[in-house]
Amino acid sequence: MDTGSSLLWVQCSPCPGCSRIFDPLRSFSYATLPCDSEKCRYLRHGYCTPNNECMYLQGYGIGLSSSGILSTEQLTFQTSDEGTMRVEDAVFGCGQSTNEEFALSGVFGLGFDRVSLVSQLNSSFSYCIGRLYDSNYLHNKLILGQGAIIDEGDATPLQVIGGFYYVTLEAISVEGIMLDINPSIFRRDDSDGGVIIDTGTDSTWLVKDPYEALRDAVIITVDRLLMRSYSESNKLCYYGIMSRDLAGFPTVRFHFAGGAELALGIDSMFHQPRADTFCMAVNPTIIDDQHMKYSLIGTRAQQNYNVGYDIGRKQMTFQMTDCEFLDD
Repeated sequence: MDTGSSLLWVQCSPCPGCSRIFDPLRSFSYATLPCDSEKCRYLRHGYCTPNNECMYLQGYGIGLSSSGILSTEQLTFQTSDEGTMRVEDAVFGCGQSTNEEFALSGVFGLGFDRVSLVSQLNSSFSYCIGRLYDSNYLHNKLILGQGAIIDEGDATPLQVIGGFYYVTLEAISVEGIMLDINPSIFRRDDSDGGVIIDTGTDSTWLVKDPYEALRDAVIITVDRLLMRSYSESNKLCYYGIMSRDLAGFPTVRFHFAGGAELALGIDSMFHQPRADTFCMAVNPTIIDDQHMKYSLIGTRAQQNYNVGYDIGRKQMTFQMTDCEFLDD
């Protein structure tokens, strides 16, 4: 599930080195799209084969990629009232080649490009992320369409630009104390900058000044208790165990336009890459030693929240909850 990309793709056979997930030869409703089709022209990255097949190329910021044939298929979804809904001729990617490191059966792109299923359905959606890295937690969920939970919690304006979802972050606080950050640094100006909600990214990435303000607040709290670790490049790390050594760590809050808030607890602010080392899960947006103008709020920061995307009303909602409560 990735709000930072728009294409829904699954691994198909034949796909050397891939898990056999979907065999198009066994489907009566599957069809490939020709290069001269309107839907093929929706692709941002692709090419044509000598057989006039429309091929997609989908890359991700972490160096992973997938490629294959742009196709259509009849998709069936379970509805909230335990019925089913069919989507005819849904556009998706039939993956034929992926990185060996890409240990996934596919990616559900939830961006709002014209090739996305969300755009095809002109649908709002919501998801609830509980304990992200607990394999025994079975209540994470994604809801498309009328059953989406988009009216609960606090609302903030939502902009859809280039298929990405932008929100207006205004401030960051630690234990109720606002950090010294000029809110204009989060604004999108001249087709650059802004704050993107991206479930395809694990960590949160902030532009230079807000990152340094938050990092310094963490240093003031933790440096007097624990020893620094320099094992991770460009990251603030300490020797210790999160659950034990960060008990009582103050809550970090992201404050958005309209009064919505995102509260980051220990599991949202830090991660434990090694048994004896934990790091801040908020990083500076640096690419090739250059500071970028945009920020990303990743999946880890959205744990314990239902997040609603109301495309029609151009608003996003944040509702702190245990996803298990939404099962009924």
